[in-house]
Amino acid sequence: MAEETKVDRASAKTLLRRRLRFLRTRARELKMIGKALVSTKHPILVHIIPMRQCNLACTYCNEFDDFSKPVPLAEMKKRLDILADMGTSIITISGGEPLMHPDLDEVIRHMRRRGMIAGLITNGFYLNKERTERLNQAGLEHLQISIDNVVPDEVSKKSLKTLDGRLVMLSKYAVFQVNINSVLGSGVKDPEDALKIARRAVELGFTSTVGIIHDHNGQLKPLGPHEQDIFEEVMALGKRSFSRFNEFQHNVARGREHTWRCRSGSRYLYICEDGLVHWCSQQRGYPGIPLAQYTPDMRGREYSTKKFCAPRCTVSCVQQVGILDNWRDPQNLKPMPMAPPPQAELVQIGPGRGHS
Repeated sequence: MAEETKVDRASAKTLLRRRLRFLRTRARELKMIGKALVSTKHPILVHIIPMRQCNLACTYCNEFDDFSKPVPLAEMKKRLDILADMGTSIITISGGEPLMHPDLDEVIRHMRRRGMIAGLITNGFYLNKERTERLNQAGLEHLQISIDNVVPDEVSKKSLKTLDGRLVMLSKYAVFQVNINSVLGSGVKDPEDALKIARRAVELGFTSTVGIIHDHNGQLKPLGPHEQDIFEEVMALGKRSFSRFNEFQHNVARGREHTWRCRSGSRYLYICEDGLVHWCSQQRGYPGIPLAQYTPDMRGREYSTKKFCAPRCTVSCVQQVGILDNWRDPQNLKPMPMAPPPQAELVQIGPGRGHS
């Protein structure tokens, strides 16, 4: 980009803090993998929603509204305690826009106090130096920002032009790991944008991944030949990130069905703002049971349930969890009936993009 902000080096103190946190986090991640290989009785990764409200209105997204109130801190702590007691290894906070939650720092601190790895997915618009230092102090370990284009358009304001200054700030002050996720697929005007965003992320010292747009059910949309070439370049740039486990994403890019065992509802949980357990953000309603009532037997049943959406899924974070169990325990149960929606059930407003 012609307007790219100059990259200033982080201070020696920040670099040291970043390195120490990285080493501690990596040690905990290795412990998490070992624990997951030994036992299948606990969730590995949980996405939890502290608020559905967002400051943006990206036309593709089905995971936000403009009116919801934040989940009270006491209720968030209660849900986190339940997840900790289940043995959950990682929790990623998502939304909506989680940085709008007034008690987010304390939510992160509570996760860390209970021994869980703390991640955050944000659009980045509320980040500044002071907010970044608060996230450092709270103990955040992973942060992801999805950037949809180089220049904002009528579909998305999450552009490199809009966010580049904040990315430079993160490169100077964040001690947590930062991943930048670009996107390809239907609705993306210029596929070259994904490559420009990925190169900028690597230049700033971040990891880079690429997501592929899906339909409103989170299902496959194959890329065209030129998009596939760009996809391969971005994946090569992301070799330092978890995207190296990328056969799933290659299948998505080519429109191929997957052969895998989705363990959502058991090893992966999606907890919406109403405190209900779902398979993932794109399959809200299954099983749709309150977290406080979600028993080990229910988790065990979902572990053995064959998911009808798995062959054409695009939600790669769920697949990354599934890697650890694909080699064992075939699935043969049918999904439970969908639970009736709560009084304040949200209406899906359009196609979204899954977590990466």
